[in-house]
Amino acid sequence: MVARRGLFVTGTDTEVGKSVVAAAIAAALVADGATVGAFKPVVTGLDEPEPDKPADHVLLGHCAGVAPELVAPLRFGPAVSPHLAAELAGVAIEPEVLVDTARRNGEGRTLVAEGVGGLLVPLTAGGWLVRDLVVALGLPAIVVARPGLGTINHTLLTLEAARGAGIDVRAVVLSGWPDEPSAMQVSNRRTIGELGHVEVAVLPHVGGFTVAELARVGRTLPYDRWL
Repeated sequence: MVARRGLFVTGTDTEVGKSVVAAAIAAALVADGATVGAFKPVVTGLDEPEPDKPADHVLLGHCAGVAPELVAPLRFGPAVSPHLAAELAGVAIEPEVLVDTARRNGEGRTLVAEGVGGLLVPLTAGGWLVRDLVVALGLPAIVVARPGLGTINHTLLTLEAARGAGIDVRAVVLSGWPDEPSAMQVSNRRTIGELGHVEVAVLPHVGGFTVAELARVGRTLPYDRWL
């Protein structure tokens, strides 16, 4: 195992709130006095930054108290899948380098690792997936999902893909949970828990991307139990 204590934050898809959940957990842990390591194997889309949100490795690094360039060993401009971004850049993504980087980042720390897209996203042209990385790291996983329409199917498929590879899924987190959820959202949460045989937590909307705000919302999650 890379770290004695840690979590791998994956998602049902891209743009479901993985980076917010990972950063919130890291910020809450630091606020609790923990020494936190942070890791994201690949960052893409740096050519198309979001105007109000830092890049994923920057956000996670700030919340963990780690230099952003140490969080993600590979960073690419195009907003495409990692294996294509690497191909376009003429770079070979080497699985052992990613695992070694995560090992260093998590040494003596609580490691918060964030994936890229979903579990079946290829990291290499040869078909080494995000799921393979999670297995190599030996960390328990948190699955981040949307609260709205379509999330039941996406989340249950992700749980099957994770468990089929022997990954210990500790919980699902519905990110962007509203103060007054709709009947559908409440039903989605209940149904995922019942059919997926998993704890389903919720993370409210964040009021900004400061470390203090992310630590505040992160503390609404039972991360100590998941660890």
